Amino acid sequence: MRIRAERDDLADVLSRAARAVSARSPLPILQGLLIVVKGRTLHVTGTDLDVTVRTQLEAEVLEEGRTVVPARLITEAVRKLPPGAVVLEASGGEVQLTGGGPRFRFREMATDDFPAVAEAALQGALEVDGDDFIQAVGQVMVAASHDDARPVLTGVFFESHEGALRLVATDSYRLALRDIPAVRSTLAALIPARALRELHRTIATKKLLVAVGGRDASFGSDRGTLTVRLIEGTFPNYHQLLPAEYPSHLTVGREALLDAIGRASLVAEDHIPVRLQLQSGGVELSVTRQDVGGETEHVSGEYQGEDMTIAFNSRYLNDGVAAVDDDEVVLDVIDPLKPGVLRGADSREFLYLLMPVRL
Repeated sequence: MRIRAERDDLADVLSRAARAVSARSPLPILQGLLIVVKGRTLHVTGTDLDVTVRTQLEAEVLEEGRTVVPARLITEAVRKLPPGAVVLEASGGEVQLTGGGPRFRFREMATDDFPAVAEAALQGALEVDGDDFIQAVGQVMVAASHDDARPVLTGVFFESHEGALRLVATDSYRLALRDIPAVRSTLAALIPARALRELHRTIATKKLLVAVGGRDASFGSDRGTLTVRLIEGTFPNYHQLLPAEYPSHLTVGREALLDAIGRASLVAEDHIPVRLQLQSGGVELSVTRQDVGGETEHVSGEYQGEDMTIAFNSRYLNDGVAAVDDDEVVLDVIDPLKPGVLRGADSREFLYLLMPVRL
């Protein structure tokens, strides 16, 4: 196997495929990248058996073939070569990388030991706008759990909803939901959030394909494919958590509210809630710690409803406000003991439901 390519192009395809490689894998072969050269194309595959990323590059093919190389070493070695054309070749159990003077040599890994991972199944895939999709993933993932003891809550639930594709995540303390337009939406799946985090770093482009099979979900673009094993289990029935209406509404500037929460968080900790006193003219934020002190400030806005005081975890509140993609944020509330909902003033596609802290 022997190819010539530009350093930056080669570094790009290698590093994107390497995002699926786990340095902690008990199987040494999974710490490598499978490189297959065929026709005029270099194909690179990285996998940890749960997530598989495939990328490709049009290159000057001098000799077809295949090899497996250590993912971290080859990726960093290419990056450290001088700019310009580089040559990658494998023969006699050795992989050699040259360009602009320096030359690296690595021991070839056993190609036959690399697992046979299925090709991404994108037949009949749903087409979505890549920018909208990546934004939606970023908005909802803040609510996904990091507790592996509850795997169902570590994923993002995909489902069809009124002609759109809906993404939902919850850790049981907050819930984030986002609808995005889709040409056709007839799928349902629970996809690990950690795999979705890699989409924008690996294959995301303006046009993105989404397909769900019996055990896997696949995402594809002209940059490659990402395939991930689905989470088994039943996602919570979140519909019953969303009241049909809220009697009280606070509308404030997003940046002003974020700044105020940030200042309150200097005093608060995860177990110290931030109190929101909702009143005519806006909201008063306050936090008190007996061993430190406190902070209080008023944020101007519009409030419709009866005066009330409701409290939230400061980090969860900040995550929700930050996820809103609008200049103004609306907080819908019922009473101090029921969840509040954050959303944009001019958009209904995203909402963030947050459980209050009992005072």
